[in-house]
Parts: sequence; structure tokens; C-alpha cells
Amino acid sequence: MARRAGALIAAGLAALTLGPVAVVLAQAGRGGVGTTDLAALRFTVTQAALSALASTACAVPLARALARRRFAGRRLMITALGAPFLLPVIVAVLGLLAVFGRAGLVNDGLRLLGLAPVSIFGLGGVVLAHIFLNMPLATRMLLQGWQAIPAERLRLAASLDFRPTDFWRHIEAPMLRDVLPGVLLAVFAICLTSFAVVLILGGGPAATTVELAIYQAIRFEFDLPRAATLALMQVGTCGLAVALASFFTTPGGFGAGLDRQADLPAPGGWRQLIDFGAIGLAASFLALPIGAVVLRGVPGLASLPAGVWPGLLTSLLVALCTAPLAVSAALVLALARAQGARWLEPVAMLPMAGSQLVLGTGLFLLVFPFVAPPDLAVPVTILVTAVMALPFAYRILLPEARVLVADYGRLAESLGLRGWAALRLLILPRLRRPLGFALGLTAALAVGDLGVVALFAAEHGATLPLVISRLMAAYRMEAAAAASLLLVIAAFGVFWICDRWGRAGAEL
Repeated sequence: MARRAGALIAAGLAALTLGPVAVVLAQAGRGGVGTTDLAALRFTVTQAALSALASTACAVPLARALARRRFAGRRLMITALGAPFLLPVIVAVLGLLAVFGRAGLVNDGLRLLGLAPVSIFGLGGVVLAHIFLNMPLATRMLLQGWQAIPAERLRLAASLDFRPTDFWRHIEAPMLRDVLPGVLLAVFAICLTSFAVVLILGGGPAATTVELAIYQAIRFEFDLPRAATLALMQVGTCGLAVALASFFTTPGGFGAGLDRQADLPAPGGWRQLIDFGAIGLAASFLALPIGAVVLRGVPGLASLPAGVWPGLLTSLLVALCTAPLAVSAALVLALARAQGARWLEPVAMLPMAGSQLVLGTGLFLLVFPFVAPPDLAVPVTILVTAVMALPFAYRILLPEARVLVADYGRLAESLGLRGWAALRLLILPRLRRPLGFALGLTAALAVGDLGVVALFAAEHGATLPLVISRLMAAYRMEAAAAASLLLVIAAFGVFWICDRWGRAGAEL
């Protein structure tokens, strides 16, 4: 039953992913590649490469410090590193503008010192925003690498009286050679499809990514063949990134341990100062923009613009429809994969090879001859957001689905437990915790998403992130900060409600 349902969902997912790409391919034949398009491609790859390198370079000392130091609040900080992933991108950018913008804290300090102010706009600002958003993710991935070092290796190093340089050369450096390529390419792929960051901090011919060029070609020039050509370029770039990830990521060379716990050596002296310095700088860098949004947003909550509340309701509607749609499809695919349908794995991850604007461009080209795109802004946003969120939900559910099938699969089959009965009596009780987490993560991402809705929405149908973007474009920064604070509350609120539902079920 799960395999048949998984095959149907996989077919639908492939159609929703490859169908718009096919439309893009057909339309792209009528458009050529100009010098501005090549410049956008160069900037896309350049900013993604620099962002990946900078994010990883900052994450290595932070992950190393968190791995080998024990201090009050360590667990809380590790948990808080997941907050930027849930934080709406538009809010993160607004917070960075409050700290590093023309009237931000950094430039105010430089003026007091008689120094020239710095500009956050352009390539430097895009990279800075990507560091803020992706350094925590890279840190969590690298931290897992340090925590995965077998305890037997650590005890052997202690018995051989390894100095810190020996430990680095024989233990840490080999681990990083295995882990770093995957981290770099993961951040690189995320930054390739960045849209909101470049929309606000980029702009201009010298700082335009392919995603932003697609948006401009449709919204301002209405040049559909050029938009299709750009979308095809984006698909090719993302596909190349996936190929590089599979080529350069090598298996770990440590071998298996016995899952015993052992602490990493924590040298003192100047190394301890460097570790706590890295922790303090990272905490300040991540906390200041969020704190600035809160401080600037609270006074404006009493006088929010009229468009904020409809935008919030639209965002919540998108989240409430997207999360169940994506997670239920991911659950079926995960159960079918756990039962042995290996071919579902690449299909479930297929949306990662594209982007929201690529799918949005294909759907725009598809519906434009028949219906006004703004009339479909909300349904298309729900559909595309669900497709793009499905791989994340699938990865969350797959490990637990494998355990469920291994432990209860034969018993359920012998009892004839299928359909609604299996869902109510077996699947929901056993998978409630990961289901709640997946629902919360998907809903939070949907609430804060600024992607395909920018292509379709007009004055009506705008989500709250799009409303905030328009407020910022009109230089109504206090109103934008207040709306951003409301967006943060909504994103973390829906995540907390769904995750709490999952954890409460696990406690029964």
C-alpha cells in the first residue's frame, strides 16, 4: 500500500518539478544569452563561492570551540544555532541593516572615531548576510564531525600523549578533509538560489544574481523568453553543484567505534582564549541583528500599516496549507523508501536541483495565456513552497520510518493493519515527534518565505515578507521593523506549536 501511494506521489512530484522545467526549456529556445545574463551568472557563482568559503571558515573555529569546551549555556547556544535557519531571511537582512547599514550601529561608531562609513550593499553585504544565515548551519554540520570521532581514537591519542599540534594533524585534520567538502557544497548550493538577500542588498548590473535577473525579467521587463533562458541557466548551475557534491564528498576514514562517549582534549592558555573568543564573537554577531530588530520593532507595533495584517493572514494560510501537504507527501515517500523502494530516494530529493523562481517561472509561463497570474498567487505559492520543502521533511522522517518498518512492519502486515487504521494506531503514535518537528520546520519556512510569491502577487495576495520588502523599498524602516517582529513571532510560534504537539505525543 505504501509503495503504491509512494509511486503516485513520486509521479506527481516529478511532474511538478520537471513539468515547469520542460516549459522553461521550450520557451528558452526563443531567447538568447546576453552579456548581462552572463554577468548575472558570474556574480551568482562568485557570491555563492565566497559565501560558502567565508561561512565555513568562520564555522570551523566555532565548531571546534563548542566541541572541546564545556561552559554554562553551551547546550542553549548549540540549540540557538538552529534559530537563523527558522528566521525569515527578510528579517535577518533588516537586522543586518540595523547593525551595518548607513545609519547602523557600526557606521555610527565609525563616525564617532572620525572614520569613513562602510556600505553593506553589493557583494560584501550579500556575503555578510549569507554568513549570518549559513554559518550556524555549517557549525552544526562540523560539530557533528567532531562529535563523531570514535572515543577509541581519543583514548589512543591521550595514551600516546599527543600535543595539540599532533591531535590536529592526526585526528582533526583528517576528519575535516572528509566533512568540509560536503559542508562547503551544501552552503554553496543554498547561496546559489538566494533571492531575498540579493533583492535587498544587491541590485544593479554589478550585483545581480540569476534568481534576481529572473524576477526583474518578469516583473519589470516582461521578457518571458529571457526569463526562461535565465531559469535554464539556473537549473544547469544547480545541477552542476549537485554533481560536484557527489564527486568531491568522500567517505570518512575513521572506521566504526563502540559509541562510547569521551571528551575532546581542551588545551589551556592562548588556545582557550581563542576558543572563547570565537564563541563570544559568534554569539554577538548572531544576537545583535536579532536584538536590533526587536528594539526597533517594538515601538511600531501599535501603528502597523494596514497591509501588514492581510499579509500576515496570507502567510499563515500559506503555512497552514504547505506544512500538511509537504509533510504528508514526505511521510508516504519515507515509508515507501523504508519498505525497500530505493528508486524513490532521487525523486524525493529532485526539487533540490532547482529553485523556487525556476519552478515559478515555468508555472508563470504555463498559466499566463489562460489566467491572470495574480489570481493564482496564493495557490501557486502553496504548491511551490510545499514542493521545495518536501526534501527537508523527507530527510527528517526517513530515519524514524526505517526504524518503524524494521520493528513493526511484519507485525502490521500479519494483522492486516493498513490505511487509516495503520495511520491512527501505529504511524502517528510512533512518528509523532519527527512529524511535529517536520511540520513546525516546514510551516516556519513557509511563513517567512519570499520567493515565488514575488513573481505572482500584486497588491492583493501579498504575504507578510513581501509586504515588508515593499515597506523597505519605500524607506519606511520603522514600520518594516515592526512588521518583521510580527513575522518572527509568527514563524517561531507555528514552529513551537507543531514541535510541542510532536513532543507532547512522545511524552505520553
